[in-house]
Amino acid sequence: MKILFVCLGNICRSPLAEGILKHKLEEKNLEAVVESAGFESFHINEHPDKRAIKVAKRHGIDISDYSCRLFTTEDFDKYDKIYVMEAANFRDAKYFARDDNDLEKIEFLMGVIHGRNEPVPDPYFGDEDGFEKTFQQIDQACEKITEKLANNKL
Repeated sequence: MKILFVCLGNICRSPLAEGILKHKLEEKNLEAVVESAGFESFHINEHPDKRAIKVAKRHGIDISDYSCRLFTTEDFDKYDKIYVMEAANFRDAKYFARDDNDLEKIEFLMGVIHGRNEPVPDPYFGDEDGFEKTFQQIDQACEKITEKLANNKL
């Protein structure tokens, strides 16, 4: 299974999701390719936001070496699932989709928990507490993804 997490700038939510899921898969000895990308070029090749790095580290996850990259049409060829954080990300991913097969790969991350298109709030303009809340939401979703992968139901 190959999974891509996508948010706006690829410095907060999606690298947190990448780190969290990789950590959970490692703990359960499960194999999958997990990466992240963004839609805006503000932070190309930069590392995640320092607050995201700090919150992840507090939970035993190191995302400090991750590097921001842009989402591309070719990502539909590389990944089985593309999890977006909010409606704007969904719209942007749909823009890149070439056909129904591509569209079927796109899903809201919180949909794995609630079954509906709820956003993961962007913590960028807030304080570190917002990053912790975002971490907790993403952690719950990644736990569900891990369970589905363990049971071959993803």
